Amino acid sequence: MAQPHRIEAKPIEDRYARGWHCLGLASDYKDGKTHTLNIFGTKLVAYQGEEDGEIHILDGYCPHMGADLGKGCVEGNALRCPFHAWRWGADGVCDDIPYAKRIPPKARIKQWPVCEQNHLLFVWNDPEGNPPPAEVAIPRIDACDSDEWSDWVIAKMVIDTNCRELVDNIADKAHFGPVHGSPLTRFSNIFEGHVATQIMHGRSKRLSGAGELRTHAVYYGPAYQVVDMKGEMEGTPIESILLNCHVPIDLNSFELRYGVLVKKIPGLSDAQNQAMAEAYVQQAQAAFYEDVDIWHTKTRVDNPVLCDGDGPVGKLRQWYAQFYMDAADVPASLKERKAYDFESAEPV
Repeated sequence: MAQPHRIEAKPIEDRYARGWHCLGLASDYKDGKTHTLNIFGTKLVAYQGEEDGEIHILDGYCPHMGADLGKGCVEGNALRCPFHAWRWGADGVCDDIPYAKRIPPKARIKQWPVCEQNHLLFVWNDPEGNPPPAEVAIPRIDACDSDEWSDWVIAKMVIDTNCRELVDNIADKAHFGPVHGSPLTRFSNIFEGHVATQIMHGRSKRLSGAGELRTHAVYYGPAYQVVDMKGEMEGTPIESILLNCHVPIDLNSFELRYGVLVKKIPGLSDAQNQAMAEAYVQQAQAAFYEDVDIWHTKTRVDNPVLCDGDGPVGKLRQWYAQFYMDAADVPASLKERKAYDFESAEPV
């Protein structure tokens, strides 16, 4: 008689994924104020330079006496500490101590690489401290700068689990029916380098009515996913782009941002298009929150019992593990293209 399967879950390594992490709309940080970021198990501070207009991110604690730099003020492109008025440049180097004759050579804090793309702000994390390589640059979304599309509508929430539970969705084809009521007609995964793709065709009363729902979802690195979606609403074809991204707060929680762009429908007024976009966004968010309800209460399983109808969950986790290794230790095999079809988890 077979013994009951016991769930295994190893202690989570105290390490955060190498890659770009999305912090939401860049415009939210361009208000002249400091913005505290409780992420990657520490505290950072983001602000816009008064002179260069660029967003800068620094370590959030002053190494002098530990003050919270998020409570400081912006001076030019620098931050003035609220405790003893040490000033920290955008490069992380202390450039002024009002009462000192000499600035200590060690007076330097970490400057975090940032980029703006698609009207979004990204911060780069690498436990080894290396700069982001060119090949992992965030791709441009032309729709973000097109009058034919709506603006981003983005919701933010905190999920109390490790972010791997979210990333498992890339390969989890079996949940679409039970969770979303969306039977599938096609499901494929492609893993290549730092990119993971999911292609899905199916039905969704909520997002495609009587028609077919098609999505093409791509993770660029460990934490930023863009989904091209074609559906239907009240008999009208709808094209949308979904944003699904996360930033770890600590090992057991993360900030989740979910956003939507909707293509305007020719022949409708701006008001009608806005109403259609808002209604579709609400439907898309409702579908996404069905996943959120699962993530809030599930447990971590390192040894899942899988069947032949499941997607390539194991292959997905191998792909995802590369972001938690030193760059030199990433197997060359992960750079090779691997595709898996709907019928089984075997390579096409």
